[in-house]
Amino acid sequence: MECFTNTEMIVREDIMAKAKELADLISTSNEVQFFQKAEVQISSNDQIQTLISAIKKKQKEIVAFESFENKKMVEKIEKEIEELQNQLDSIPIVNEFRQSQEDINYLLQLVMSVIRDTVSEKITVESSSAS
Repeated sequence: MECFTNTEMIVREDIMAKAKELADLISTSNEVQFFQKAEVQISSNDQIQTLISAIKKKQKEIVAFESFENKKMVEKIEKEIEELQNQLDSIPIVNEFRQSQEDINYLLQLVMSVIRDTVSEKITVESSSAS
């Protein structure tokens, strides 16, 4: 049986070449292209960026008030964050951006599942025929 060191397994050129080819295909998928367009729109939208900054600021405030064990202020700020988050969620491109993130995650999980299942089938077939 042929043995490989960890370095040989990591550097095997044919596997790495196919992985890069697959990565290129995924990066040109509709899901990724939509994600990139939405990301540009979000990063250039002043209203969205203001809301995101306000939420981050409020999150830091919560950490500070938690360290002082001031539960009333923490609850007040949590409500303010929820209101800001609702405003952010009401912007269509934000929801489309989130959906595109989920779509990409699903695509990547699907690809990983196909690879895992295919490798598992090959290993099972080979090990059972070798018995």
